[in-house]
This record gives sequence, C-alpha cells and structure tokens, in this order.
Amino acid sequence: MGLTGSIVRTPSRHRGLSRFGDVLLTALAVAGGLCILLVILAVTLNITLIMFSTGSMAPTIPAGSVAVVREVPASQIEVGDVVTVDRPGALPVTHRVTDVLATEGDRATFTMQGDANDDPDPAPYTAESVRVALTSVPHLASVIVWFGHPVVLGCLTVTATALVTWAFWPRRTPGSPKPDPSQV
Repeated sequence: MGLTGSIVRTPSRHRGLSRFGDVLLTALAVAGGLCILLVILAVTLNITLIMFSTGSMAPTIPAGSVAVVREVPASQIEVGDVVTVDRPGALPVTHRVTDVLATEGDRATFTMQGDANDDPDPAPYTAESVRVALTSVPHLASVIVWFGHPVVLGCLTVTATALVTWAFWPRRTPGSPKPDPSQV
C-alpha cells in the first residue's frame, strides 16, 4: 500500500524568515496599539511632552531630557513642584516653584527658580494654568528630534509600506496547485 498524498516541506530558511516577519509585524502592531493608547490618555488627561534644551533644571532634569507634563489649574501648584509656564512673546519656562504668593480662582501668582540657577527668576509669574512635570527621561529629546528628520520619516514610511505589502501578499500554501499561466 502506498501513500496517496505527499508531504511538502518548507525550507527552514523560508520558515525562519517567515517567523522573523511575523514577530516583527506583531511587535509593530503592539507598538502601534501602545501609541494609540498613549494618545487617548494624553487627550483625556491633558498630558503632553516637553523637551529641555537648557540645563537650568540639572541635575533633576538635564538638558536633552523629555518631561511628561500634565496641565492643571495654577491654583493647584505647591512649593517644590516643577512647572512649565507659558510666557507671552517668549518661550515657556520650566522651573521649580519656590513660593506661592497669591491664588484667586484658578489663577495663581508664584515665584520659581531653576535647580541649577544661583538666583530665583527675576519676576513672579501669574497664570491660570501650568503644566506640572510628572516624570522625565534624560537624553530622549535627541531621539525624538532624530525620528522627526524627513529622511528618517521617509525610511520608516517605506519600511512600513514594504512590511504591510509583504504581510498581505497572496501566498501559495504547500500542496496547492500551481496556477496555469494560460488562464492568467
């Protein structure tokens, strides 16, 4: 008695490449899902990122760091909080609150000083809302800036396109008949 079917073996190199592609696509899908979750949390909780170009908050937050900040009413800040204040006609400043002078509704007047600065900021700040630093990651700003470069964005786009095309490209399963070229 003989076997009526035959076993078609996939070369191990092809299986390894296929497995690598599956792992890569899964990792990218998880990263994409995480990004979507982070965007939803950022919108619902008023959380954003700020990049530090100066070292005025070193060593707590060195230059080149990225901080996760949450927008809150200025009346909620306390001495010791690290906050970002928008200034009309100038870049925002992020320093540590040294004194809360007055509050009225959501508005507060307060003084600040950078951890690396010898002197406090020259004048008090008055604001209705500020962004409180929740945490920071040193050296992440350069990575974010690198990913924003047009050449890097172009390469990532081409790579993602190639992976999606590869993932959805029709494949022959082992044992399936080869297509007849005369019927194509």
